[in-house]
Amino acid sequence: MLEHGGRLRAAAQTFGIPLESWVDLSTGISPWCYPVPTIPETAWHRLPEPEDALDAAAARYYGNAALLATSGSQAAIQMLPRLFAPGPVTLIGPTYNEHAAAWRTAGHTVTFVADLSEALTRGAPVTLLCNPNNPTATQVDRATLLHAASHLQRRGGWLIVDEAYGDATPAFSVTPDAGMSAAPRLITLRSLGKFFGLAGARVGFLFGDAALRYRLNDALGPWTINGPARWVAQHALNDIAWQTRQRERILEAGARLHTLLHQTLPTTRIASTGLFSTCMLTPSTDARRLFEHLARCGILTRLFVDDGLVRIGIPDDSAWPRLNDALKSWQHETHTENHDNR
Repeated sequence: MLEHGGRLRAAAQTFGIPLESWVDLSTGISPWCYPVPTIPETAWHRLPEPEDALDAAAARYYGNAALLATSGSQAAIQMLPRLFAPGPVTLIGPTYNEHAAAWRTAGHTVTFVADLSEALTRGAPVTLLCNPNNPTATQVDRATLLHAASHLQRRGGWLIVDEAYGDATPAFSVTPDAGMSAAPRLITLRSLGKFFGLAGARVGFLFGDAALRYRLNDALGPWTINGPARWVAQHALNDIAWQTRQRERILEAGARLHTLLHQTLPTTRIASTGLFSTCMLTPSTDARRLFEHLARCGILTRLFVDDGLVRIGIPDDSAWPRLNDALKSWQHETHTENHDNR
C-alpha cells in the first residue's frame, strides 16, 4: 500500500498530540465541503441506477458527454493500465505515486521525465501527466496539451491527463476535448474529492474514447458508485452558484497561502495551485525538518522525502493563525541556527 496524506491517527500516535488537536493540510482537499442535503431513503434502499441524472449533470459541468462514472478517479487509475498492451509509458514527475504503481503492476515499463516536451521525444505509446501536477503544482496550458495530444495521435499514441486538482482553473482543462474528433486519443480523469471536498463519496469520471470506456466499464463491473454518493454528486455538479463561490474562495486562499509561505520561507522555492502550495527545500533534508516542525505544532502536511518537497493544503478560516505561528517559529528557529553556525 502506497503512502498518502490524511493519516491523522498515525500522526497523532507518532507526535503524541490528540487527534482532535490537529489541523490536516496533508491531502489537498478543500476545507469547504459541498453542503450535502438530506439524502432520501430510496438512495439507501435501492440499488444504484446508472440511468439516473448523474451522467447528464457531469456532462454539463465538465463540458463533455463522453464519460464513464467511476468510484473516484482512483478506480480508473488502477484499472486503465490493464486495457493497454504492456509496453513503455512516460510519466511527467514526480507525480501522484499511484499512477506509476498501477502501470508497473500491469506489466508496463515506466520512465519519468521532467516535462511534456521531453516526454514527446520518448516515443512511448502512452504519456501521462497530472495537470496541475501533484505535488509540484506545475500547470500546462490547454493549447500545449492539445498540441501534445495531436502529436501523439499521429504516431498512434495516447495522452492521459489527470485533472483531479483542475476545477479551480477550468481554462487549463482539456476534458471538453477528450475523445472528441480533434483529440480522439486524449483521456482525462476527474474527481469530486478535491474541489467539492467530497473525497469520502468516492465519485470520479473518465473522459475519452468510447471503445475504451466500454472496456473499462466492463472491467469495473456494476454499481461502482453507491446510490447515496450518486445522489449527492448530482446535486454538487448542478449547483453552479456554490461552484462559483467555491472557486473564488479557493483561489483567494491559495494566493494567501502562497504569500504567507514566501514571507516566512523567503529562501525556499514555492509553487502553488489553488488547493495547495509546495515548498521545494534545499538541502532536501530540510523538507523532513519542516514537516516535523509543523507536525510538532499539530499541523499535518505531506512530505515527499525523496524529492525534498513539503505540500501544504489551504486551511479553513480558523486555522490560519496556527499555520502562521508555526511558520513564524520555523523562520525564527532556522534564523537562529544559521546565526549560530556562522
